[in-house]
Amino acid sequence: MKILAGLVALTVFAGVTGCSGADEKSSGSAAVKNAADTKVVWLTSLSEAKAEAAKRKVPILADFSGSDWCSWCIKLDQEVFSTETFKKYAADNLVLLLVDFPRTKAQTEEIKKQNNDLVEKFGIEGFPTILLLDAGGKLLGRTSYLPGGGDNYVTHLRKLLNNKQ
Repeated sequence: MKILAGLVALTVFAGVTGCSGADEKSSGSAAVKNAADTKVVWLTSLSEAKAEAAKRKVPILADFSGSDWCSWCIKLDQEVFSTETFKKYAADNLVLLLVDFPRTKAQTEEIKKQNNDLVEKFGIEGFPTILLLDAGGKLLGRTSYLPGGGDNYVTHLRKLLNNKQ
């Protein structure tokens, strides 16, 4: 809890505020599809994400987010995650995991505990933080918001993953 409070304070202190994002992601334990041409699923359970990644033999992209208040998280959703380029890449090459710390969206106690444990385990210090994990949960790469839209972000992710595989 101390770490999460520090993250919120750090993020607010840095001037990161905002309103609700454009993409629909789950803050409960079920998967949710974004409304667009290419459908992608954002899981909220790490165990489900690991199982899916092992089954499909692809890495996990874990989005540590304050989806309903963090302006940089919302910007990342709007400029990258909602683009058709990212969605097409993700559908074939990633399992998507939302590790969310919302202020107004409901979450189960199980998801809150999981998310707090993941913040501690990976030393997350601000939002958004994007981790690339293998199917076992091992860290492959770490990044954040990057300007340039979906095309640039996909290129960036490919470089990160090519250096680790």
